[in-house]
Amino acid sequence: MRASRAADEIGVVVHGPEVVDSGRAEEALDRLEKIGSVTAVLGGTMGRVAVIDAALEDRIDISRREAPSQSVRRLMPSVDVVVVLNSAKTGDTGHAFGAMVAERAEPKKPLLLAEYSGPFASILAGGAGGIAERIAGALGLELVTPLRFPMRTESSGGTVRRTIFGAVPGENVSVNGIVIGRAEVETVTISATDGKIGEVCGALVKNHGLEKLPRVDLGAAILRTGEVRRTEAAARPASGSGRGAVLIDHAAEGTFEMARGAEVAVTVGDDTTAIAGEILARLGTPLVGIVDGDLDRLCRRTAVPAGSFVLEVRPGSDDVIGRRVREEIFGGGDRISMEGLAIEDLFGLVEKAAGEDLRSVRRH
Repeated sequence: MRASRAADEIGVVVHGPEVVDSGRAEEALDRLEKIGSVTAVLGGTMGRVAVIDAALEDRIDISRREAPSQSVRRLMPSVDVVVVLNSAKTGDTGHAFGAMVAERAEPKKPLLLAEYSGPFASILAGGAGGIAERIAGALGLELVTPLRFPMRTESSGGTVRRTIFGAVPGENVSVNGIVIGRAEVETVTISATDGKIGEVCGALVKNHGLEKLPRVDLGAAILRTGEVRRTEAAARPASGSGRGAVLIDHAAEGTFEMARGAEVAVTVGDDTTAIAGEILARLGTPLVGIVDGDLDRLCRRTAVPAGSFVLEVRPGSDDVIGRRVREEIFGGGDRISMEGLAIEDLFGLVEKAAGEDLRSVRRH
């Protein structure tokens, strides 16, 4: 029997690697396709790696880097209802995530959360009525009333305040992939004035991390507590065929976009090298990494692409060497031609820039 017109067009936003690694995302797509036409996109960064590992690129659009709320807004005009698939650390953090998406997306049509950490489904916005019940039933989830949370983002003059709910004490707190502290309580609030973070409440601040952050649009920044990928799956490495070299300096969240079309990447920072390595391994792109032993373990495992070099330098010196590499090798930019150069030649140039700060080299 054909689905009612109200549920014909279903938009799906897949958030994070966990719901993909667990197999729940594929299962949900299979079930939803039985009741309507499904358009699925990814919201988030490391979820792309999980989608590639699960061989779901033909079912989940991973071509754009956007926050879940941006994905929701993009889908809304062309569908009747949007379902966000998520697997949070706990049911409560799942509710908090759903509230954040609804707050930022400002949906004009029904928006549902399918939270597999509960598991449960909830109506985040819109008079979903029978559509919500139909979708929850198809997914095998109980439809519950969402928990309410205070506004997560507040602005006053030049000051922006963001609140993270559901942190686990001891977890890393990161802004755009750079760790700025360690959570001490479940609610962490970060304030920035004119783009400069000045106050972090609920976390033990890591000053070295704050120093690495340039001025940041806190309202649009990616805030995270814990690891970027809590689950694991077998990697599907690829063979690369790009040209030129790209510099990824403490900006692992943008690795997919920055490394597109490159044959090699130079990465600066321990966690940047670890996270970028996970992504680059799926692109078949080797790296020349600069690390100094200050790993915060935002990613529990690391996949270093074949043909890579990792240079360990004197503690606290990776930022300095990164600046040298940018000026001396990349001419102040973040991309250069590799014409006439092999990866070993680029490694030699980076090794020279490290100078006396170099401690060891690992080849992969």
